[in-house]
Amino acid sequence: MAEILPIKAWRYSDELASGIEELSAPLFDVVSAKQRKLLYENPLNSIHLSVPKGANPAQEAALTLQKWKKEGILKQDLLPGIYVYYQYFRLPGEQEERCRKGFICQIKAYDWDENVILRHENTIVSAVNDRIELLKSSQIQASPTHGLYEDLEGSLEVHMDAAIASPLYELEDYQGVREVLGVIHDAKVISKFLKVLRDKKIILADGHHRLQGAIAYRKSQQGNLSEEKWKGFDYHMMYLTNTAGNHLKILPTHRLFYGLKMTEGEFMAKVSEWFEVKKFGDSEELGGYAFHKPWSFGLVIGEESYLLQLSKEKYQTFNQHLPDPIRKLDLEVLHELVFTRILGISSDQQRNSDQLVYERNFSRCIQEVKSGNASFAVITRELELAQVLEVCKSGFVMPQKSTYFYPKALGGLLFASIDQSEFHFDYQAYVE
Repeated sequence: MAEILPIKAWRYSDELASGIEELSAPLFDVVSAKQRKLLYENPLNSIHLSVPKGANPAQEAALTLQKWKKEGILKQDLLPGIYVYYQYFRLPGEQEERCRKGFICQIKAYDWDENVILRHENTIVSAVNDRIELLKSSQIQASPTHGLYEDLEGSLEVHMDAAIASPLYELEDYQGVREVLGVIHDAKVISKFLKVLRDKKIILADGHHRLQGAIAYRKSQQGNLSEEKWKGFDYHMMYLTNTAGNHLKILPTHRLFYGLKMTEGEFMAKVSEWFEVKKFGDSEELGGYAFHKPWSFGLVIGEESYLLQLSKEKYQTFNQHLPDPIRKLDLEVLHELVFTRILGISSDQQRNSDQLVYERNFSRCIQEVKSGNASFAVITRELELAQVLEVCKSGFVMPQKSTYFYPKALGGLLFASIDQSEFHFDYQAYVE
């Protein structure tokens, strides 16, 4: 099913590798304005390729890439490789270090209806268009998307452990995560990776917009008459992790709403028609609330905070046309009731609304409401991996920004070119 290839990667030169911590960058959709400002100050930071600025950002990225190649800032590895990528991290309040094991490769940019890469979230049109333009202009991928595969035997782990023992890079990133990157060049070992993935479907964990951009670009090249067996525009760089025996953690993404047109009293009256509403003493404590019951949320509005709980009786009265994996999701309930029915914003409008903002930082949610900038914040709970897998296999999608897999992959450790002159290699050596 899933066709993967090793990457003939571009990486920072050996002279710069010791400072890789200062050259790498968070993924484009998690870079805050303050982080960007600091990263942009380094003229060699990878953010200039992943989140370029200027009047024509995509063109700026292409010019920067051309300059970096010419000056030897980036150099291409002579051989393709499978890049083993381990992330060591701790969650707040934990002493034990976790390790998420995976590898970075090229995967064919399968369209969603091919049912090989399964998505679980909607995308936002403007963000996809930006990614298409960037890929078209630069022909480079500066950060991997994140996919999941299921391999109960963990048959590739022994090869990954061996590679990570002699790392190319080892650094601490902006999340406090210890990032370690190794590489496998042995063709016989690489062929085992291709063989294992050949029977797998991939569940897209993170990077829906970037992959959507790659799919769109691949479609735009369908008239390309190149006789090359392996075409660069067909492929996309992805970080793949095994769902079995791995440390996969999904953190919640809260909702901020701006510009509420009705009064606080009117809004709360409408909320009370659907939810059981209980006052909560201190909004600062909502971040640690367990939310054990399904369809329960925290709400911070004005100077007050509340717990919202939808009853089973109310739950039975709407969205009966949806399959159970979607219908029972907390965020599906939230978006349908609060944003569609109470506020009158359709699901399509929600995807592009500047009134609805997705925020992972709980403290920032409280600050935005208390300062009067945001009208209210809805505090959500984390999803379980089993729910994500169930949704993917149903063929339906969740509301946008439903998941936040932690930790995020890091950009700038390696770059994958889809320029055919740089992508070309006799990949037959890896295909059994």
